[in-house]
Amino acid sequence: MRNLPDPEKAKPCVLVIDDDEAVAWAIAGRLGKDFRVVGLSDPADAVVRAREDRPDVILCDINMPGMQGDDVAFALSQDPATEGIPLIYLTALVDAEDMPDLEGVFGDYPTVSKSATTQELHGVISGALGLEED
Repeated sequence: MRNLPDPEKAKPCVLVIDDDEAVAWAIAGRLGKDFRVVGLSDPADAVVRAREDRPDVILCDINMPGMQGDDVAFALSQDPATEGIPLIYLTALVDAEDMPDLEGVFGDYPTVSKSATTQELHGVISGALGLEED
């Protein structure tokens, strides 16, 4: 019997960078049906991992100790291996209903609230990947 491709590896990969591991676990639980989610709590390690693994999209917390979200975004934008990976800021600074007020505040990067619904989170990620929503 020949080996069949792993359906998990066929899913788009979402790298979640957040100093709170529980956030990555929660996002993985919410998005695991449609995406392969990898969570890392150390931003510097996550930049290295992004260079190696080249995820399809990155969700990055804004406020983290050591390396802030904008530092991560800058480091990724300066590397030819990662500059084209869509990055979405993930924040607890505002509620989901306040997200329209943040448009353009963090440069060209879209921002999503940690309290966003699964559907809203899925929509932002799908939009960044150029996938059509049903």
